[in-house]
Amino acid sequence: MVTRNDQTDHAPPLGQDLAPHAWRLSGRIVAGVGQILLWIITGLGRLLKPVTARITAGLYGASRRPAPRGPGGTALYEAPGPAGPLPRWIGAWREFTESWLFAPLTGVAMTLAALAELAPHDESPVSVAGAFAVAVTLPLVWRREFLRPMAAVVLAAYAASLLTGQLLLVTTTAAALFTLHSLARHLPRPSTGMLAVGGVVTIAVVYLAGDGLDPLPWYAAVLVLLAAIGLGDARRVVETAERTNAEVRERNTETLTRLSVVQREQTVMRERARIARELHDVVAHSVSMIAVQAETAPYTMDDLSKEAAQGYAEIAHTAREALVEMRRLLSVLRADAGSEPESAPQPRLERLPELIDQHRGAGGHVDMTVQGEVRGLSTTVELSAYRIVQEALTNARRHAPGAHVRVELAYLNDRLAVRVRDDGAAAPTMVLDPTGGAGGHGLVGMEERATMLGGRFAAGPADSGGFVVEAELPFAREENPRS
Repeated sequence: MVTRNDQTDHAPPLGQDLAPHAWRLSGRIVAGVGQILLWIITGLGRLLKPVTARITAGLYGASRRPAPRGPGGTALYEAPGPAGPLPRWIGAWREFTESWLFAPLTGVAMTLAALAELAPHDESPVSVAGAFAVAVTLPLVWRREFLRPMAAVVLAAYAASLLTGQLLLVTTTAAALFTLHSLARHLPRPSTGMLAVGGVVTIAVVYLAGDGLDPLPWYAAVLVLLAAIGLGDARRVVETAERTNAEVRERNTETLTRLSVVQREQTVMRERARIARELHDVVAHSVSMIAVQAETAPYTMDDLSKEAAQGYAEIAHTAREALVEMRRLLSVLRADAGSEPESAPQPRLERLPELIDQHRGAGGHVDMTVQGEVRGLSTTVELSAYRIVQEALTNARRHAPGAHVRVELAYLNDRLAVRVRDDGAAAPTMVLDPTGGAGGHGLVGMEERATMLGGRFAAGPADSGGFVVEAELPFAREENPRS
């Protein structure tokens, strides 16, 4: 018997066991009420979406999406017309609401409205009712800077006014509900649950000890209280989700940007390695000729001094070393083994008619014109011009099949101008796929060839339709015509 009494004395109180469960249950009830209200509002919004879309289009104008840009910054299509009349006013209002001026003005307006609401009831502003009205509404001026102290003053003054039997004013009730909504919007979920429990307890005390809420049924007061707190909590959840989604989108955008930069750098490196392999044949041929002529000079020249023979030997030795170093450099720059053998002869401009015939044989329509005095250029300039025309024709077949293509070569005083234009509609993939597909040079490769020679390159939609590729390849003035 004594043992049972000892156990009874040490048992925890019943309220201590129920407090955590009641606290969790209150938070879930508040969240549930807020979620139900959000579902109702969302459903009404979906039902009214066609009507609101038309009204929004009339007020804001048609939706404006940024037009994609081509390589030269040219828009692929025209942007929509001007926006409607409201965007700038809405923007100004948002700036105003985010400024320090908005809260003071609304707080003062609420205070004046509360005092004006007392006038029909023969209540002077200098009275107990006026003091409570000011105490409930005026602290809203500082709700941005000091939310929790402001809320404590507002809610305490409102509860005291109800307990002392003051008039139930619409303005002060709205101020109290707005304060509860703001607290629930900024407080965490557990604190919101405690706020709801405290609000319900306060309402019960007011109904039992005073007559301030007698004009309202008790269930209506509880429902309005839970609705204000629930909407604030739901708004906090939505804002948190929006911030999380915005952070995720920002991280994804940064990742895609970095991947795009890395992909472009890899494309540039591959194209440079491809150009290096092509130029290897050109330079290796010239250096080999130097080595051969230097080695054979002592056998083809009579009365050659010992110093001259030694000089020719040094030239041959240096040329052979240069060939070895070039092969080593080429092995470092090689991007993919097995593409384009090193010993393949590199094309020059004299082979452009063959390229034109190949394009016509594939069903394309192409014309070529040459302006200026045709002259022999360096192998690097002619090879770059040939490759640019080749890739432009390939892109025309891929993205504008059946379009008429015009190839123009212009021999100017200090540069060779290359222009390839088709009259078909340029597909967006011309811009979005700068590499031109697997194995192709693409826009990046053409640009690398032009900039390697110190020239200029541009590509994009033409003004009158189609797609145009332009390149200017400078060359030395002292180059002699090729025999």
